[in-house]
Amino acid sequence: MKDKKLLSLLVTVALIVFVAFVRLRDSSANKTPDKPKKTSTTRSSHNKKKSSHHSDYTPQATTASRTIVTSSSDDCNTHIKNTSDNNHLLLGNPSDAQPCRMLVNNYLIDRTYYVASYNSERGTPNWVSWHLDASDLGSTYRTDDFRADPELPGSFYHVEGSDYVSSGFDRGHNCPSGDRTNNTDANESTFLMSNMIPQAPKNNKRTWAGFEEYTRNTLVSAGNECYIIMGSYGTGGTGSKGRVKTIDEGKVTVPSRVWKVVVVIPAGDNDLERLSSGDVKVVAIDTPNNNNTIDNSWRKYITSVKAIEDSTGYHLLTNLPKRVQMALKAKVYVP
Repeated sequence: MKDKKLLSLLVTVALIVFVAFVRLRDSSANKTPDKPKKTSTTRSSHNKKKSSHHSDYTPQATTASRTIVTSSSDDCNTHIKNTSDNNHLLLGNPSDAQPCRMLVNNYLIDRTYYVASYNSERGTPNWVSWHLDASDLGSTYRTDDFRADPELPGSFYHVEGSDYVSSGFDRGHNCPSGDRTNNTDANESTFLMSNMIPQAPKNNKRTWAGFEEYTRNTLVSAGNECYIIMGSYGTGGTGSKGRVKTIDEGKVTVPSRVWKVVVVIPAGDNDLERLSSGDVKVVAIDTPNNNNTIDNSWRKYITSVKAIEDSTGYHLLTNLPKRVQMALKAKVYVP
C-alpha cells in the first residue's frame, strides 16, 4: 500500500514539472524582444561639443627652441622662468598661469606659435603672448580655418568656429593671422577659437588692424623684433547689433576693453640682456570694445603699461630688472 502511494506521488510531481517546463518554453518562444535603448542626443549644457573635443589629451607644450612647460593635470605649481631668445614668455607670465586643469580661469596653453592664459568660464583667453620678427612673415595665405581647440581639457567649454555667427561681433584674433604667414601650420594655429575674443567689427577691422599693420610693416620691417602681449578685460561690449554681455547662449563673455603691449628692440641676440638695458620702445594701447564709439586711429588709445596693469590686475614685464620694469611701465611712447 505504501509503495503504491509513493509511486502515485512521484508520478504527480513528474507531471507538474513537465507541465511547468512546457509553459516556460512556450512563453520564451512567444516573448517580444526588448526595444533597444535610445542613444541620448541631448547636448550637455556646459560642453555641447563633439566628443572628439572632450578627450583627456595632455598636450606637450613645446615651441621648437621656445619650450614653455609640459601640460599636467596634477601639478598646479609649475613655475619656470623663460629666458631664451624669442621665447613667447621672455617678458614674464602676466597672471602666473599654469598648465593645470584645475586652473579653469587661468590655464596656460602653448600652441607653438604663441602662448596664452585661457579662461574657460569666459570662453576666451585672458591674454596671449608671442614673439614676432621677420622670420615669422612670409607669403602664406590666410587659412580662415576657425575651429575649436581640440587640445583644451575635456572639462572645459569648447567654443566652436560658428559660435559667433549672427552675434554682431567678429572672431577677433589675439595673435593675428598676419603675424604668422611663414607657413600654413603657423597660420592655422591662429584660427583656434582659444585665440579669439568677441570683438566689435569696427575695432577689429579698422583700429586693431591698423595697429597690427604698424607693428609688422613699420616696426619689424625696419629691422626690429617685438615681444607682444594682448588681452581683454571687463564685461559687456557693443557690436553691430547693440550692447550685450555674452554670446553663444551665455557661454562666451564679451569684453568691454581690448589692450595690447608691444615691446620693441633691434633684431639680434641676447634679448633679455638687451631688454634689461632699458633702451627699449614700448607701445601700449587700451581700446573700447564699442562699435559705435571706437575711433579708426589706434593712436587715440595709446597708454602706459602701468595703466593696463592697474585695469587688469596683471603683472607685465616681470622678467626684467625692477628698475627697468618701473621705467618701461611708466613710459608713454607716441610714434
